[in-house]
Amino acid sequence: MKTLPKERRYETLSYLPPLSDSQIAKQLQYILDQGYIPGVEFSESSAAEMHYWTLWKLPLFGAKSLPEIMTEIQACRQEYPQCYIRVMGFDNVKQCQVLSFIVHKPNTRGY
Repeated sequence: MKTLPKERRYETLSYLPPLSDSQIAKQLQYILDQGYIPGVEFSESSAAEMHYWTLWKLPLFGAKSLPEIMTEIQACRQEYPQCYIRVMGFDNVKQCQVLSFIVHKPNTRGY
């Protein structure tokens, strides 16, 4: 067994190679299938001590399809290319965020 190289890890799925848009779409479909409310957030830093991200617009309360969410991710990428961008899933029954994963890191394509 080999130890992973020392590098900064970012949230859920961070040990995987960068996700393609089709892989991101599969994760988004999971969010929709679970009945969670998707939201897009961005931040200049993904440091663990940072406890807040800026919400891109409002959560996507009425989102029922992948293109709606992907369009918002792409718009956020275009507006804030030098920021980290993540998607979060909000459970309106538990009244909390139940998952999140980064979909864009500065100076990289996709993840």
